[in-house]
Amino acid sequence: MATGFPKTPQFTGLNTPVRVEWEARDLEVEGEIPAEIEGAFFRAVPDPAHPPLFEDDHYLSGDGMVSRFLFKEGRVDHAIKYVRTARYEAERKARRALFGRYRNHYTDLPDAKGVDRTLANTTPVWHAGRLFMTKEDGRAYEVDPDTLETIGQWDFHGGLRSETMTAHVRIDPDTGEMFFFGYEAGGPCSRDVAYCIADRNGELVSEQWFETPYCALMHDFAITETHAIFPVFPTTADLDRLKAGGDHWMHDPELDSWIGVMPRYGKVEEMRWFKGPKGVSSYHFMNAFDEGSRIHLDFGVSSTNAFPFIQVTSGTKPPMHERRSGLFRWTMDLSRNSDEIEQRPLGPPGDMPRIPDAAQGRPYRIGYYCSINPEGFPLVVGGPVEAMFNRLFRIDHETGNVDVMDLPPGMSISEPVHIPAAREGREGWLMMVVDRPVGEDEFRSEVWIVDAGNIAADPVAKVKVPVQLRAQVHGWWVPATELEKAKARQETAG
Repeated sequence: MATGFPKTPQFTGLNTPVRVEWEARDLEVEGEIPAEIEGAFFRAVPDPAHPPLFEDDHYLSGDGMVSRFLFKEGRVDHAIKYVRTARYEAERKARRALFGRYRNHYTDLPDAKGVDRTLANTTPVWHAGRLFMTKEDGRAYEVDPDTLETIGQWDFHGGLRSETMTAHVRIDPDTGEMFFFGYEAGGPCSRDVAYCIADRNGELVSEQWFETPYCALMHDFAITETHAIFPVFPTTADLDRLKAGGDHWMHDPELDSWIGVMPRYGKVEEMRWFKGPKGVSSYHFMNAFDEGSRIHLDFGVSSTNAFPFIQVTSGTKPPMHERRSGLFRWTMDLSRNSDEIEQRPLGPPGDMPRIPDAAQGRPYRIGYYCSINPEGFPLVVGGPVEAMFNRLFRIDHETGNVDVMDLPPGMSISEPVHIPAAREGREGWLMMVVDRPVGEDEFRSEVWIVDAGNIAADPVAKVKVPVQLRAQVHGWWVPATELEKAKARQETAG
């Protein structure tokens, strides 16, 4: 058992545990915050409250913290609190770690038996006036968006049968419905996937189960106006390996990848499976859309799994320059009696894609995503891949142009959120946390606001954070109007 935090990349740099709940009002602002930016930037931040049981534990095992930057009338407040999951409360009471290897309950201490293991540390999700903290190994936890206090685990008033809920939901911009899924829905290493729909009021209206070709790490999925798309890549789980005390995930370069496509309001029996290349991997999808009988899926594809801890388990850790990757469009033609996928390159490699919410599942022109500048060394240690992004792309799918924002060496950027513009014809704004070094293993963070149509220009505003922030996973922007509606409903109900 570790008596302190390991001195590994998973616990140093921006992964250095902070373990402090704090809040501050009226943070210093350099520049001017656009008047239309009113609302909350929520972030999911893994931060372990206790040293781990195993030295080779990693960033994704950190307890979930919900961070909020609140923008109002040009002022910015910040608060961050732990999500009071059952796991967090059990370890807080014991004043030590009780849970073992990542997603392996067979390695837990006896005191952890029967306690829900999820950390709620991956994505804040806003839907139907509720804020959820999600992680794909369990159900979501609801959090009060005003106080950041944990309300409790969310199961749609007892309606959800799946044991898990994805960290990446898709919300239709016209209907307000939330589409989501849970993999390993029937338990660890099961091939069960639950495909679910919640209506615009947050009520669960559909839950259908199907089986995938093998148990795979299914972090994200996509929707179009007519279809739901389930990518399956060969990072696999095995129950015997878990029982032997091993790691949950192992990447198999000899297994085929698959894309499942079904009518989004149809039956899972209508699923069609399309075969992709062997051994490839992806975590996040930029967008998908229909074109007649053709379904287009845009995403970053890599020749291997990006996470070092999975590479170690799999017996391979290729140097970054040997990994073949890029932004691609995969096309599945439903009119053909074939499982073939057409592949077309779109742009340079990267991850953490973002589009305007109004373009979700529709034909679209502009996308944004993070990457690493190969000349921007030294890279900042942080996040699950042990190296933070230092470059931002804006890609125009109509012209093929790719605009670039590069940070100076030693700085890093986290996934941005997109904020729509009030004025017609503008692309809106990108908001992101940028970290700069101020000493050995010490950083200061800023929230940058960037013109989405001109990312190479200087930020229009920088919000200075007085303490070091730990690396985030994902974020979500909620407009002030939505926050006010939710608060009014809560007060009326109360």
